[in-house]
Amino acid sequence: MQVQVNSNHIEGSARLQEWVSAEVTERLDRFEDYLTRVEVHLSDENGDKSGADDKRCQIEAKPKGHQSLSVTHKASSLDLAVEGATEKMRHALDHLIGKLDSKAVISTGHLNDSLQDDEPVDALLQEEFLAKQEALDKD
Repeated sequence: MQVQVNSNHIEGSARLQEWVSAEVTERLDRFEDYLTRVEVHLSDENGDKSGADDKRCQIEAKPKGHQSLSVTHKASSLDLAVEGATEKMRHALDHLIGKLDSKAVISTGHLNDSLQDDEPVDALLQEEFLAKQEALDKD
């Protein structure tokens, strides 16, 4: 997953870019297989003046084969703005992936192979189920 950090009215030092990139990568790491690129836009809404909720973080994520998702969070500090935006993006990606998983189940009637591997199958219950199905088919 490629993370690009842009800043407007905020001094875009290498240290800031490394920190933001590390934060976003850590919080969105579980979606790495689904994403091609993540762009982070940092800005200070008031420039040099201070004010409540004047730091803004916008995150745009590009999922493979889908339209980009974009979220924005404003806060009194960059830390809080980045934290809030990454949390919103995590929820948006959870929602998108949940919809994709449910479409796979609806269209095929089966769970994706990756999901089936996570759940152990009890062979005894499976045999019992198959026996009941055969009994019902005979009726």
